[in-house]
Amino acid sequence: MAHSDDILARAADGDRISDDEALHLYTEAPFHALAEAANHARQRIIGDNIVTYIIDRNINYTNVCTTACKFCAFYRAPKHSEGWTHDNAEVLRRCGEAVDLGATQVMLQGGHHPDFGVEYYEELFSTVKEHYPELVIHSIGPSEIDHMSRVSDIAVDEVIRRIKAAGLDSVAGAGAEMLPERPRTAIAPLKESGRRWLEIMEVAHNHGLRSTATMMMGTGETAAERIEHLSLIRDVQDRTGGFRSFIPWTYQPENNHLKGRTQATALEYLRLLAVARLYFHNIVHLQSSWLTVGKAAGQLSLHLGVDDLGSIMLEENVISSAGARNQSKLGELVNLIRTGDRIPAQRNTTYERLAVHWTPEDDPSDERVRSHYSTIVADLQQV
Repeated sequence: MAHSDDILARAADGDRISDDEALHLYTEAPFHALAEAANHARQRIIGDNIVTYIIDRNINYTNVCTTACKFCAFYRAPKHSEGWTHDNAEVLRRCGEAVDLGATQVMLQGGHHPDFGVEYYEELFSTVKEHYPELVIHSIGPSEIDHMSRVSDIAVDEVIRRIKAAGLDSVAGAGAEMLPERPRTAIAPLKESGRRWLEIMEVAHNHGLRSTATMMMGTGETAAERIEHLSLIRDVQDRTGGFRSFIPWTYQPENNHLKGRTQATALEYLRLLAVARLYFHNIVHLQSSWLTVGKAAGQLSLHLGVDDLGSIMLEENVISSAGARNQSKLGELVNLIRTGDRIPAQRNTTYERLAVHWTPEDDPSDERVRSHYSTIVADLQQV
């Protein structure tokens, strides 16, 4: 195995590194050297100091689900007294509120309802598009696609063709959780396999639908399994180029069957972000999940290869049900980016920049960045 400095130098310059090398960086590389290499890679790929965000709304149409994932605090089993489903009129009302608040995207997501096949989603997407054609529908994931394929008894290829025709613009990375077999079976034994998730995502890419890729860390997986998750995504990206971004987040431990505290620390999460920037030579954007790790770690992530802080989320119910307490208004997130010595910009789903918040001071000195960065690292090490 090469020395960390050699691997970091090659990866920062865009060379493809192996899984073993990525694992070595994740577990052994000095934190500051890892961060510096990831930041170099980000600068090479993105080309400037702009960090983006998007204004969107997560609209959950039902909490009824047959999958019963152990980490989920949102779902209710079929016929449960607390189960609910919103009709299209309620979904449209929330879409209208989102548009009024400046949203450019909606994420329509819900449980695996036993009665919802492809016909339900065709009606849902076409109704939203009819009333709000300006909204990008970045919604559902391979798990929902697999579910509607089984309910309607038609092939995944046909499902994707039909929901795309109905108005689906982009596939969410939802349901990835952990893709390697052992940890996925442990936390979601009724869900499709990680291999199946990837197969469905590849079919979507081949139909011209681009997507995000996600990862939930902290439910008992090993460091090697975290790298294996990255490897499985990179293999698909090699073939399709369909992932526009990678978004890791941390398991939230409240109100679900796994219980206990998250097993991924803030520093583990930050190291994973840096390694992801270096490992994914073929995925352009890297998003930090301040919603689950908090604003301090989210700000520090801007110096570990991250170029996007995700959403000014007008509504989110799934992760918050499990204990995520972090919320942010537009001004707060813009200030978070700016005080992290980056330039904030609003983007759309395809990462086109819609509005850049320039100021005369947009030339931060290396010394100011280094001082601010070291202060946050010291604070996190006390957690």
